[in-house]
Amino acid sequence: MNDPVCLITGVGDATGAALARRFAAGGYRVAMIARNAERLTALEAEIEGSRAFVCDVGDIGALTTTIAHIREDMGAPAVLVHNAVAHTFNRFLDADPADLERNFRVNTTSLLYLARALVPEMITAGQGAIMVTGNTSSHRGVPNYALFAPTKAAQRVLAESMARDLGPNGIHVGYITIDAAIDASWLGDEPNRPGWLEPPADWPWPREDYYAKPDAIAAEVFHMAHQDRSTWAFDLVIRPFAERW
Repeated sequence: MNDPVCLITGVGDATGAALARRFAAGGYRVAMIARNAERLTALEAEIEGSRAFVCDVGDIGALTTTIAHIREDMGAPAVLVHNAVAHTFNRFLDADPADLERNFRVNTTSLLYLARALVPEMITAGQGAIMVTGNTSSHRGVPNYALFAPTKAAQRVLAESMARDLGPNGIHVGYITIDAAIDASWLGDEPNRPGWLEPPADWPWPREDYYAKPDAIAAEVFHMAHQDRSTWAFDLVIRPFAERW
């Protein structure tokens, strides 16, 4: 019970599960938040010291209640990893404007509520870390991300505001941009992966090298959360070695 607590949102089959495993291996008791109860139950059985909390972080009332349950059951988290994401892939004339509001609640508003709930005890402790996983859309808008990119850009700017504010209190806020497609298990197996994105026609490497591996992403997030105070980073952009950018 003396091990620190790491709260992770968006614990799915890919990056979220890898994050839970990595922080557990690093000595944390992990509080896992996601909507899928079946998946969380399986991970709770697999990962020693983890606890499952079923919640849609876009439901701010439910999120507030869940945070209170985590603090009561496990103690105040020393690390927050905000990995939950809501997205819409459509042009602004074709998408439902309500999707923008939904995406904003999950990607940005929930981060604000999580930080407001957890930061006071981090300040008292004089240490803590808030890591946010982002993607390329947080840096630029493209037509098909018209109702998604603004919410991720706002998320990144909120995280930057928090980093500047909380750094002097010993709290490290970092933003990890994953400039890549992620190799998720739900994509299926070769050669008929239903969600498999095709690399460019001139891709010179094996097909699997087009994807970022969840375990490798989790390792980078864990490393950033434990950087020496003299060399904190805020913006970390990661991508496959052969991807052009």
